[in-house]
Amino acid sequence: MKQRIVTGVVGGILFLFLVYVGNVWYSLLLLLLALLGLYEFLQMAGIRVFSLPGILGYALMLSILWPQLFFLPQRESMFTLVLMPVTILLLLYSVFRKNKFHVEHAALTILGALYIGYGFFFMALARHVAENGFFLTILVFLGIWATDSGAYFVGKAVGRRKLWPEISPNKTVEGSIGGLVAAVLVVLAANGVLGAFPVTHALILALVSGVTGQAGDLIESALKRHFGVKDSGKILPGHGGVLDRTDSWLIVFPILHLMGII
Repeated sequence: MKQRIVTGVVGGILFLFLVYVGNVWYSLLLLLLALLGLYEFLQMAGIRVFSLPGILGYALMLSILWPQLFFLPQRESMFTLVLMPVTILLLLYSVFRKNKFHVEHAALTILGALYIGYGFFFMALARHVAENGFFLTILVFLGIWATDSGAYFVGKAVGRRKLWPEISPNKTVEGSIGGLVAAVLVVLAANGVLGAFPVTHALILALVSGVTGQAGDLIESALKRHFGVKDSGKILPGHGGVLDRTDSWLIVFPILHLMGII
């Protein structure tokens, strides 16, 4: 627990500083996390990173993220140009590999690139393009982190009814509710200090962060259970891998975009 807290505090401070700085440094951070996240996803799926499928997966993911990387001059999306060639090459590769690389592997390569690419794309979009992007990003992350902490501590204290035991046996209904309440309290309090948004807007951010953040966590739990791993990686002491820490982010920010909030 001590190692987990130290890693969380140090990492959180550095992360918030880079959110504040924005521009090139925040883009570099998101790019690094995306690269590591796809690495972990491919490893879990049994796909070698330094192989044709791995390279194609990275090409597809970067084609999504590219327009929001602040330090690159090219601002137009290349996704539509890259998706079809990548799909065809992966299917052809499954033929040449004589069922050592299955069509399921091809689908997982594309899924991983989309899942991680779009998640980090909308994180960058929220910070660099959205009005009041810094305050929006801070409030969303505070909501996500409050949800995680609230769910953990409330679940430990009073959790009785299992939320979804087939996917994540340790999560409880009480913990889930506690996480949502924590998100609302923290986001509204922080917004009161920052004065960034109307109360209704801040409440929506809190609710979306609390609900879809937990959905993102369950998605990652389902993936890990399917692949038979405890953590997506080991890069963060006490926390596992990058995907273990960013699973909620990868869902919350795209949902906020779909709702027209970003």
